[in-house]
Amino acid sequence: MTIGYVTIGARDVESAVPFFENTLAPLGYERSHPAPGGAFFEPKGAPPALEILTPFGGQAPSAGNGMMVALQAETKEQVHAVHAAALANGGTDEGAPGYRPPGAASGFYGGYFRDPVGNKFAVFVWA
Repeated sequence: MTIGYVTIGARDVESAVPFFENTLAPLGYERSHPAPGGAFFEPKGAPPALEILTPFGGQAPSAGNGMMVALQAETKEQVHAVHAAALANGGTDEGAPGYRPPGAASGFYGGYFRDPVGNKFAVFVWA
């Protein structure tokens, strides 16, 4: 079984789109399939992977406690580019790119950030 896609809540989808367009661009993601009240993003030529939408039921979006979306990069340079783009577009830093645990030879190289709503993301590569 694989995950079909991940949904992230936004107060105003269209105002959230630039953050995700700019942040996900270094990974080759682009906005795809129109969705009523939402916006899908996918790696070029792949099925939709991330949907930004106004939550159903009229409730305000909120970041899930303990929930995080991890986006896999191909290079350390992409990790840095995504993290920098997130911060440049209104995101907040949750951990600069580097090996985790710091100084370890685990091979896991990642950076962490939150979108303007507060949803937590990781971008990583095994390097």
